[in-house]
Amino acid sequence: MRKILLMLYLCMFVVAGCGNPAATGSESPAAEKTLTIGTMPDIDSLPLLIAQEKGFFAEEGITVHLQPFKSAMDRDSALQSGNLDGAVSDILAVAFAKSGGFDVRITSLTDGSYKLIAGKSMNGATVRDMQGQDIAVSKNTIIEYVTDQILHSQGMTENSVNKVVIPQIPTRLEMLQNGKLAAATLPEPMASVALYNGCSLLAGSDDLGINPGVMMFTAKTVQDKQAALKAMYRAYNKAVAYLNQTDRADYIDLVVAKGGFPPLAKEALQLPQYHEAALPRESDVTDCIAWLQKKQLISTGYSYQDLVVDLLTP
Repeated sequence: MRKILLMLYLCMFVVAGCGNPAATGSESPAAEKTLTIGTMPDIDSLPLLIAQEKGFFAEEGITVHLQPFKSAMDRDSALQSGNLDGAVSDILAVAFAKSGGFDVRITSLTDGSYKLIAGKSMNGATVRDMQGQDIAVSKNTIIEYVTDQILHSQGMTENSVNKVVIPQIPTRLEMLQNGKLAAATLPEPMASVALYNGCSLLAGSDDLGINPGVMMFTAKTVQDKQAALKAMYRAYNKAVAYLNQTDRADYIDLVVAKGGFPPLAKEALQLPQYHEAALPRESDVTDCIAWLQKKQLISTGYSYQDLVVDLLTP
């Protein structure tokens, strides 16, 4: 079954470029200044939401359409079908795309956080207490990667727990809070909402010092829309400054409404100190690739240079 699911996932990328009008010819001047970016209900996407709502994209002379998704699979399907120029994503998804013949590039890291959260019935539990318990993940994604890294940090294997595959993040949160799971790995702000509702933190990506979240764009977009991408990142950095310098009360209603977060996120959400756009560390890329190869999910050992492009250096 795992091999069948993986084949279906990879097949999404084989038909890359189909249905994409841009693939049939050069971009028009207006199209060269327009980007469509897929977002997820996580804190990685907030600088983009702020840049749009505060007019920072317009100030830089570009038009950016943000398309929200609730699952990585839906996001990646939209990307390969030509409906997106890029997306808030992760290193694993980039490697999957490349392995499936769909050429994409990492253009920056994001300020994401992923946490293994225990349900109320497991109050006081540790990671090692999860032995044989049901833990919800999204299969072959950043969520499963972080889960495995947390288990390994405690001397456990990925087979130490029973992984329950729940792709949609809101559904994963709901099942955890309803006592149908022992634990779940969630991105922020869903992790903060679960903690606010009485669940407990076991461990997270911050504890391990790993950051596999990135922004990726198609190779065609990188080639044809470099000016727009650089303008997008100037706007992104303005949004980072806004988030770091502005009182939370001034924007929290906006980000909850536009980010697809549950209402409780208004009280529960703990935002990080955001960083200006930067490239991911080489170790984060190589560690993700090694995990994918170990699980036999990809056959090619991509290097940092194979996946990352520098559009940030003046």
